[in-house]
Amino acid sequence: MEREMKNHKIKDIKVHLVSQPITGGFADATRKVECIGFTIVRITTEDGIEGFGVTYHEVGGEATKVMIEKNIAPKLIGRSPFETEKLWQEMFGYLRGVGRKGLMFCAYSAIDIALWDLKGRILDMPLYKMFGGTETRIPVYGSGGWTSYTDDELVEEMVGLVKDDGYTTIKFKVGVDGGMSPNRDLVRVQKVREAVGPEIGIMLDANNCWDAATGARFANRVKDLDILFLEEPVFADDMPGLRKYKYSTDLPLATGEHEYTKWGARDLLLHTGADYIQCDGTRAGGFTEMLKIGALTQAFNVKFAPHAMENIHIHLISAFHNAPFLERLKLFEGITENIYLDAPKPVDGYMTIPENMPGLGLELNMDFINEYDEKFE
Repeated sequence: MEREMKNHKIKDIKVHLVSQPITGGFADATRKVECIGFTIVRITTEDGIEGFGVTYHEVGGEATKVMIEKNIAPKLIGRSPFETEKLWQEMFGYLRGVGRKGLMFCAYSAIDIALWDLKGRILDMPLYKMFGGTETRIPVYGSGGWTSYTDDELVEEMVGLVKDDGYTTIKFKVGVDGGMSPNRDLVRVQKVREAVGPEIGIMLDANNCWDAATGARFANRVKDLDILFLEEPVFADDMPGLRKYKYSTDLPLATGEHEYTKWGARDLLLHTGADYIQCDGTRAGGFTEMLKIGALTQAFNVKFAPHAMENIHIHLISAFHNAPFLERLKLFEGITENIYLDAPKPVDGYMTIPENMPGLGLELNMDFINEYDEKFE
């Protein structure tokens, strides 16, 4: 208890950028992926305890790093990591004038996750227990299948996720030719369903490529293939379009990965009829905000299915009975293995939270991070 009762103060905050270029033409319906990576934030207390958090570093990671170092970090030095709610409100008030979505929130999301990791390490308690969770074996689905793939490449990757990696649920992209060929998409879904069999769960991601009418028409044609949901059939901010889609088909609607904060989640729940809310804790405000977003999904009796970042979100999934699974992005597997030491991996469609490891239950591979940390002027 002595460790718990100390008046811990934040002494130092460091930010690292690690990324890798993507070659080979990986593209969804609306963009080509050129780079993937992580912005990594490490927060250390005066007594030497360290926690970390992450957000994305694909486009604009340099701006995120500068914002943390120049604007956020100075206001946190000397503060207690246990002030997560108070600090969140202070930073929202301080930063809201420069962006209530986007890079500003990515920056503070990484900070907030690091603060929660730090609290867990100080208390010697894993985050899932701090959130009230009990489950340690969590379902996870494999996510990939780019629209830039040929039909054969798509089928091969999806079959590999099932037969080689052991997933029982998979997700892939629709919206080939920039969303202009939904008939081709239908054929591709049929081919995947035939290849993986009737027992495998399939979900589809349109990456904002259609209008509501096109999305609903496609949904009504593909739903007989036993599809679990269609994700982002229209532009993420087009809430009237999402609502029109929802009222035109009974294929469940998933959305939210591009939404930020509890207010964004509230608007999705009130105005779109979404069945799955997919806010991403490394964008939407960290754990402090995701706990509130999860509670909102429970109040509306819909599914809470955070986007990607499976090693971060696993603790939330444990704590929410309406959270069915994690998402693991195949494209991120390599860099994820590089930045963490011995991070959990899926086995037969499940990931297991490490036993007897506090906070996030993860350790950074600082040799790799220091070697590839990006410097810029």
